[in-house]
Amino acid sequence: MTKTELKGLIKESENIELKLSLSLINEIIEAISAFANARGGKIVVGVDSGGRIIGIQIGKDTIESLTNRIAQNTDPKIHPRISVKDIEGKKIVVIEIKESLDRLILAFGRPFKRVGKSTMRIGKDEYERLILEKHKDKLQFDSQICKEANLSKDIDQRKVKTYLKLREKNRKISSKIKIPINQLLININAVIDKKPTNAGILFFGKNPLRFISHAQLRLVRIKGVKIYGNILDRLDCDGTLWEMVDQVEDFLRKNIRLLGFRTDQSFHREDRFEYPIRALREAIINGLIHRDYFNLADVRVFIFDDRIEIVSPGPFPEGVTPKKPRHKPVNKILSDLMYDIGYIEKYGSGIYLENELCLRNKNPKPVYEIDPIQTKVIFKSQVKDVTVVEIEEKILGELNERQKKAIEYVRKNGKIVRKEYEKLCKTSERTANRELTELIKKGIIKKIGSGVKFYYELAS
Repeated sequence: MTKTELKGLIKESENIELKLSLSLINEIIEAISAFANARGGKIVVGVDSGGRIIGIQIGKDTIESLTNRIAQNTDPKIHPRISVKDIEGKKIVVIEIKESLDRLILAFGRPFKRVGKSTMRIGKDEYERLILEKHKDKLQFDSQICKEANLSKDIDQRKVKTYLKLREKNRKISSKIKIPINQLLININAVIDKKPTNAGILFFGKNPLRFISHAQLRLVRIKGVKIYGNILDRLDCDGTLWEMVDQVEDFLRKNIRLLGFRTDQSFHREDRFEYPIRALREAIINGLIHRDYFNLADVRVFIFDDRIEIVSPGPFPEGVTPKKPRHKPVNKILSDLMYDIGYIEKYGSGIYLENELCLRNKNPKPVYEIDPIQTKVIFKSQVKDVTVVEIEEKILGELNERQKKAIEYVRKNGKIVRKEYEKLCKTSERTANRELTELIKKGIIKKIGSGVKFYYELAS
């Protein structure tokens, strides 16, 4: 190391720590833990915090003693490279620490990390997350045995048969198996040692939430654009993962707007939902199978006036981002089972599909907000002015069921005549005329034509 390189060390930074003397051995060892848990670094002893070289006394056993103290108080033991350098006629000690492969080095039984130029203790929650990350291959939630569950009592054979039929339909694998069902469950990792796995319970269980209560899927429709708005509707799904997915669509259709658009080719209107249902379904499925099941929160769907938020516990897998989606399942068994029945594809294509469906439906692409605790996917409404929509909804709320039914008829067919109104709503000519006139006054429909040849269409 040249004199110029040595002088380059005399400046505290993210990967360089300055210590005045070896008497600060405890702080030195904590800094070693922090550097090992980051990208490595160097500790220079014999320099004050301002970069002034003070120097230290180096005895016969100084380096050996320092090496032993470091090894004795780190776990796993750290053996850094330690060297003595002469600079400006004074001796300094340079301790070089390499990055640890698992980033779980303890000092005095506690973990530390580097934050800027400071050494800080790692909190309990973060440390537990790092441990789970280190052992994730051995500790995958879906592959673990569901200890309280019983194979004969808690696995629903009918759901296994449904799975086989869906697999045959979507993957062309015959549903007529030549092995016992219990052996099939072992082969697809739903059973281990005659006990259901968590994946087995979540996919074939009679009552999965009895054993894994946080595997819940909750949906709520909130009035307004704030989380504290009035709740208009809610659904707490239950059953297996695929059964919960099947419960979602009706709720979504009921709680998002069906919009009508005039086409260029004819008087007919093109109807489409405010959001692409298939894209929402895809995002919800991803939330259920790629979530962190060690986190005891559930998957939540919030429907606001201007957006839909799908929140699932846990971040994206390492190396996967919304811009660079790859097939790297958090719960491989659940992913395989969902693939078998045609609910997902194994190509990391879900986000691409969501983007395409949104653009096709005239919605912006989904927005992702990701942190270590949760992933939030935000679908923004294609309706630009929420105030106008609120006024329209208020007006619709003043209509009777016959008038609402007639509006839906016009949306689907482009127009309606009085005779069709009478037949559709099972009412008299007088009532039909009065209620159609009310719809004209409210600006919802307009009369086209005159004399006996006229009809009604939606006001544009």
